[in-house]
Amino acid sequence: MSAAKVKAQKIIDENAVAVFSKSYCPYCRATKSLLDQLGAKYYAIELDQVDDGVAIQAALMEINGQSSVPNIYIKKEHIGGNSDLQAKKKELPNLLKNAGAL
Repeated sequence: MSAAKVKAQKIIDENAVAVFSKSYCPYCRATKSLLDQLGAKYYAIELDQVDDGVAIQAALMEINGQSSVPNIYIKKEHIGGNSDLQAKKKELPNLLKNAGAL
């Protein structure tokens, strides 16, 4: 297994909410804004600001079939991207509470 895949999996496993993001991405900002509004504790890694960001993004494609950002996990479950998260707005508080992120 590649170092990037190990790192990505570790981030997913060790954080109640993990957001693989890019600092300039408006969809990523919308995701983090929604989580902030709900008071969620989450871990965000800006793939454009880390040396192995391209490799981590490729590893996420291997792990869950999604190469775009944001790439969101709650309680180790792949949620998808920003539109997927926004579609779950009603159930999000419960998901976050169950994950221990609220």
